[in-house]
Amino acid sequence: MELYHSEFDEFKVELERQNFHKRLANLQEGSIDVIVVKKFYANFYSPADQAPKCARIRGHLIKIDADSLNEFLQNPVLLEEGESLPTYFRFCRLRSYPREIEASLCIPGKGFILNTEGQPWKLLKKDLTTLAQTWSVFSYLNLAHTSHTSDLSTDRARLVYGLITRMDMNIGGLISGQMIMMAQSNSSRLGFPALITAFCRSRGVGSDALTSYENLRPAIDLAYIIKSCWNANDQTVKFPEAWKTKLRAADAPSSFAPITDIPASSTSAPLLALADLFAQSSQTSDAKLQSLFEG
Repeated sequence: MELYHSEFDEFKVELERQNFHKRLANLQEGSIDVIVVKKFYANFYSPADQAPKCARIRGHLIKIDADSLNEFLQNPVLLEEGESLPTYFRFCRLRSYPREIEASLCIPGKGFILNTEGQPWKLLKKDLTTLAQTWSVFSYLNLAHTSHTSDLSTDRARLVYGLITRMDMNIGGLISGQMIMMAQSNSSRLGFPALITAFCRSRGVGSDALTSYENLRPAIDLAYIIKSCWNANDQTVKFPEAWKTKLRAADAPSSFAPITDIPASSTSAPLLALADLFAQSSQTSDAKLQSLFEG
């Protein structure tokens, strides 16, 4: 994230209250170490079938339990008096109230699309407020990776609702649970590559000349939010007219004639409730992981 003073404070204030701005949305490394990320998931195991989960990479034991990640992200867990879980994980264990979620995430008159059984199924992106769309982008890039980045499933809607209503979270626990599920699945998805690269480097994992690097994607700034997350029907958020005019000019078609004698080419480029996973992780035996990658 790259937001400055008075740029979309509705989002920025909570970003900073949750301490996301310190590390999670502010990783300074300029590239992703693809080999380290692959080794991280391929070497994932649990000593004696107990938490914390670990990965041994180039002689270093990398623990990704909630406490280790929270320490690295500078994101301490805040608990209410007498509670053992933060607000969001307690919320995940309770029955959801769709009307409350709709009121917080959607523009007036819009809400969940129902499935064939009449139950809430998803929220359409076009019905989400600007703030909900921005937190949605933040969530699938930084908290719970997904290949579906348009509409919100009911589980994803709960996560965005928790962010918008300022629920305290165990971010390290949330991310650790996501990494565990990715490592144990047959998917080839490599979630949290920038975080894993930075975390492993902080634990002394070096690189070698054969390492494959990829650049980080550009930071999400106000221009991106206005272009990709702004809902013109959302009356609760106002952006400076100069910014909107600037973006309209940037999106305008070029006045130059297209070059036609060069062949065109192109390249192709369910969030689970985790509270029970954390509560049971120390009692769960995991089957020995096979290699997730070839070569």
